[in-house]
Amino acid sequence: MLSKRLASTAAICLLLGAGTAACGDNKDSDKAAAPATTAAAAASPTATPTPTPTAAKLDTDKLTAQEIEKKAKDALAGATSLKLAGKIPTDDGVMSMDMAMDTKGECQGTIAMPGMGSFEMISDGKQSFLKPDAQFWKTFGGANGDKAAELLKGRYLTGFDSDPKMKPMLDFCKLTWASEMLKDDGGSAPTKGTAGTINGVKTFSLKEKDEKGEESLLHIATEGKSYPVRMEKTTGADQGRIDFTDYDKPVTLQLPSPDNVIDYTKFQDKVKNA
Repeated sequence: MLSKRLASTAAICLLLGAGTAACGDNKDSDKAAAPATTAAAAASPTATPTPTPTAAKLDTDKLTAQEIEKKAKDALAGATSLKLAGKIPTDDGVMSMDMAMDTKGECQGTIAMPGMGSFEMISDGKQSFLKPDAQFWKTFGGANGDKAAELLKGRYLTGFDSDPKMKPMLDFCKLTWASEMLKDDGGSAPTKGTAGTINGVKTFSLKEKDEKGEESLLHIATEGKSYPVRMEKTTGADQGRIDFTDYDKPVTLQLPSPDNVIDYTKFQDKVKNA
């Protein structure tokens, strides 16, 4: 489950890069803390205040590892928003990501790929903005990479939402894909780990080994909803981790100013004619 999910997340992000290569018209470039949720005490019309409900707790003694895992999957599938941040191993090095997203398609954050550059992505669910750095264009833009980097000069692209080549990137802004990260991928059945605290959240871990015997951990919140808090590969050459935070919090967007934006179609024409 866990080890290959880290790798598949990286693959998603690399796929985004292949999609954005269409901006340079290069046909050859195919190359989430879950806080304990406690309801606020309601104001009472009488002199006696209404007691604050006690947050639900995960009974890690009674539940099996598989039952705990299912609770984490169900909680993640029901989340309305979250933030993913971490460092993920790839064949070329370590990729880093820091992205907030929700089920409405709103997102904001950055992804950096080893030796390939980085990009910032913003979407309000209706309009999207992309700002790759110069290295990104040189990596994925093919013969037009240098031209694209020079023309864009740190500005954002927009107006590409209807381009099918950009769909993988736009889909990444939708929280619904995050549930794929916890799907079984042929590893061993999970076993119980230990209690701990991550990012201020009380957690319980599940352990799993892949076909090589390398271990991964899934840390799950034990108070409130059973959200995944951290997923990490702890042994082997491709160690890495992703933290899940800001569950069900509104995504804060900082949209670029109009004078710092270039229309996608016009940009493509400029690159071709440069």
